[in-house]
Amino acid sequence: MRSENIIRHGAVGFAIAFLLLALPSLAAETPPAAPATKSQQIGKSPIKVFILAGQSNMEGHGVIKGQQNGTLETFLKDPASADRYKHLVAKDGAWIVRDDVWITYAKKGSLTVGGFAGGDNAIGPELGIGLNIGNFIENQVLLIKVAVGGTSLAENWRPPSSGGEVGFWYKAMLDGVAEQLKNLKTDFPNYDAKGHEIAGFCWHQGWQDGCGDASANEYETNMVNFIKDVRKDLGVPNLPFVIGGSGFGGWEQSIPRRLKIMQAQDAAAARPEFKGNVIYVETRDFFRDGPVSPRPIRYHWCCNFESYYLIGDGMGKAMVELLGGPKAPANSTGPPKKE
Repeated sequence: MRSENIIRHGAVGFAIAFLLLALPSLAAETPPAAPATKSQQIGKSPIKVFILAGQSNMEGHGVIKGQQNGTLETFLKDPASADRYKHLVAKDGAWIVRDDVWITYAKKGSLTVGGFAGGDNAIGPELGIGLNIGNFIENQVLLIKVAVGGTSLAENWRPPSSGGEVGFWYKAMLDGVAEQLKNLKTDFPNYDAKGHEIAGFCWHQGWQDGCGDASANEYETNMVNFIKDVRKDLGVPNLPFVIGGSGFGGWEQSIPRRLKIMQAQDAAAARPEFKGNVIYVETRDFFRDGPVSPRPIRYHWCCNFESYYLIGDGMGKAMVELLGGPKAPANSTGPPKKE
């Protein structure tokens, strides 16, 4: 979208792709990280690797601190919502730290609240995804996040099977993942060098393709090709794949091309060939409009912390189901009925 920072093709974009994976960010304006508890120590080998990819909404813009409606700080101060998020705060008042879940995006480290999103005072879906996966499996988890604002599946992430020029970010993602896996010991000193396994892929994207009819019309085909090509290029034939729906505007969304993206994502996941290894997560229930959010905008989920947390939580639960865990909650089929 025009208001996002659009990274274009070329040498500059290529450099930025690896900067996102390699460079530390500025110190976050959040409480200091708490020491890991016993349940958050390093997990077993081999490392289970999960790739998180998409555009600015996978980057994440859910505000953590601030007195506005819709920030984590506000939710924690409100008795009506504090219990929902108290698990994110350690006994000493700092944010929890999960040393059993490592993440790389802008910087590298243990998963915590903030520091791995579109700004230091923000989260993306990584938090809910990582917590659910880390709670389910005993192995050490590594989240490799590659997300770039203003990018489309029709162009920037275009998979080889869709024909035409392969998307720059499709190739950069694969190169970035390969490079990261070569440098596990350097980037994560506690890595025991006992191997890794690419175990899942999470995709949250769609705004850019919904900006035009042509890209919206070909989205389902591109999504199917993307899943197949990613599996082929990573060498994991039935790689578990979760699609976080492009639910901007919630159940009141009425723009045909925006609805077409959601329908295409759902339809792609529902194809018989993907039964049991691809799940679409409906996200329209998670939309919180301007009056109850930090920003009165409909892209970036109005920067509402809860929206991004619930998206990640839903995607994480879906991934756990694909890994053999409890079945994820059923997708909502519409807005709550008014009394």
